[in-house]
Amino acid sequence: MKNMKKLFMILCIMAMVAGLAACAGSSKETKAVPAETAENEKNETVKTEADDSAAATEYPVTIQDSNGTEVTFDTEPVKVVSMAPNITEMIYQLGLEDRLIGRTTYCDYPEEVSAIEEVGTLREPNIEKIISMEPDVVIASTHFSEESEKQLTDLGVKVVILYEEKKIDGVYTMIETMGRMFNVNEAATETIQEMESSINETKAAVDGLEAPSVYYVVGFGEYGDYTAGGDTFVGELIALTGGDNIALEVSGWSYTLESIVEADPEIIIISEDMKESFMASEHYCDLTAVKNGNVYGIDANLVERQGARNAEGARILAEIFHPEAFK
Repeated sequence: MKNMKKLFMILCIMAMVAGLAACAGSSKETKAVPAETAENEKNETVKTEADDSAAATEYPVTIQDSNGTEVTFDTEPVKVVSMAPNITEMIYQLGLEDRLIGRTTYCDYPEEVSAIEEVGTLREPNIEKIISMEPDVVIASTHFSEESEKQLTDLGVKVVILYEEKKIDGVYTMIETMGRMFNVNEAATETIQEMESSINETKAAVDGLEAPSVYYVVGFGEYGDYTAGGDTFVGELIALTGGDNIALEVSGWSYTLESIVEADPEIIIISEDMKESFMASEHYCDLTAVKNGNVYGIDANLVERQGARNAEGARILAEIFHPEAFK
């Protein structure tokens, strides 16, 4: 069985500009606004909002992490240790790779991250090594223990925890928080806008189509069956891409073989490296999806690691569930 990664709170991209409403002087006459003028005003409003969200960070700045902890930075952090693969991906996405001085053993994307020094695993960080690097901040995600966090903070190291358990909007919040922290607000805003545009396009393509029953495999075998319940981040991705999750009513990740057999899903999604052994197992080989060749191996990191690549993962799921919508 492969351990899954819980994946990270709620969208809140910075504040909007005050309305452009208004009445001209004290005139009681109402004048129609030409369509072209109205559209121009709308575009100007959108532009102003984007400019506001991309404004330079003013230090000192206080950010709130996913645990509700407030962390204050007196100056722009320039040395960062990443304690999660998805955090490392965000660092590269935002153009902050020159500030990355340490990463976990599991941080493997993009390829050039292999040149960055390792500082242990998600669950077992090398505290002494991290301290010796004198980072301005350590950014972690799920599986980073309270004990490890306390050890670092007691020694004066700033720790920020970023994760999202349930909603894609929470990923936008994570990116926005990283942007403020490192004063790369424009890059964060652009990343969020690109993700939203891609995901909205994907949702529109499958809107109204009949949803096939889907089972997403997180783990299977002698240690039990694990999937993405309806209240998980991956569960939301399945729903918004036009799939009918057979584990929709389940909270969390644990499932049963009996439930899989009873639901007999039309489509099964699984990490590519687990596909062959899953299909060959006596417990699953008689499922309709297996017999019909509807078991799809994917790069699970696109779906399970929260970050910019979730937009690509959403598109892949939608194309599997509704290939007719993308011809």
